[in-house]
Amino acid sequence: MNFNAGRFNLYLLALLMLTLVCGCATSKKKKEDKTLGAIRVHIESTANPEGGGQTVSILRVEPVSVMVATEPVLTEANLIRARLMETPGGFAIELKFDETGAWTLEQFSSAYGGKHFVIFGQWGEKVADGRWLAAPLINARNASGTLTFTPDMSHEEAVKLVAGLNRAAKKAQTAKQ
Repeated sequence: MNFNAGRFNLYLLALLMLTLVCGCATSKKKKEDKTLGAIRVHIESTANPEGGGQTVSILRVEPVSVMVATEPVLTEANLIRARLMETPGGFAIELKFDETGAWTLEQFSSAYGGKHFVIFGQWGEKVADGRWLAAPLINARNASGTLTFTPDMSHEEAVKLVAGLNRAAKKAQTAKQ
């Protein structure tokens, strides 16, 4: 029986190349979006001569200027989950906060009745993928741990924001454990 080592190596090389080509083809699948979302809930403040606040513009169609405290009272670090809710005539975003966030929401909603929570959202890596989204009025004490608002954004942007916020919330919860 004759054995040709050169021919065997050629077959082995062909098999190796086929494996590499097939392996590379499967890795060309669409990458899953891993972009984290960010949410900053600020409280409306009065004009501060020491510069402890900033004026921001809410709404794109008919902008309204609001003075806000520089530091946010709630962020995605306090978030358990975000949810996009369909409402008559549009949609809303519901934010569910952890125990610390719920306590903070309750404290600020009790102390600042008649003022606004001013909400900034970031749903992508570009600066254009973030803006001031809403300024819901604080009507009463909120002890539920949830904040629901109608954002000034497209449905597609809202889907990206909610998905990014849920990824950020999951990452923050994992870090706390």
